[in-house]
Amino acid sequence: MKTINLKEKQSKFSKHWHPHQIAVVDNMQVLLAKLKGDFVWHAHENEDELFQVLKGTLYMQFRDRTEIVKEGEIIVVPKGVEHCPRTENDEVVEVLLFEKQSILHTGTVIDEKTQTEYPKI
Repeated sequence: MKTINLKEKQSKFSKHWHPHQIAVVDNMQVLLAKLKGDFVWHAHENEDELFQVLKGTLYMQFRDRTEIVKEGEIIVVPKGVEHCPRTENDEVVEVLLFEKQSILHTGTVIDEKTQTEYPKI
């Protein structure tokens, strides 16, 4: 039971689209990530995902629209909904994620950006 300094944790990595685990709450993991450019279209069949933007602007693409998520805002992507996060103009966006520990990074999609393990920092 110690405080976690998000800025300090963010300074420990630079790789984009590679979440790092900073805490576990029951069966949920709390992750930090840095996003830049386009990710991959994917869905999580059995898990919801919560994105909180700590810095920058995230564009969460859905097949029928794009939601703009600004600093200090959150978006929840319900299970089974195909989505593709992206950033614009080479901006690095810092996010805090809440998701089940069982989640697969890119669902059933395998891509060069897919991570199979989240480092604990």
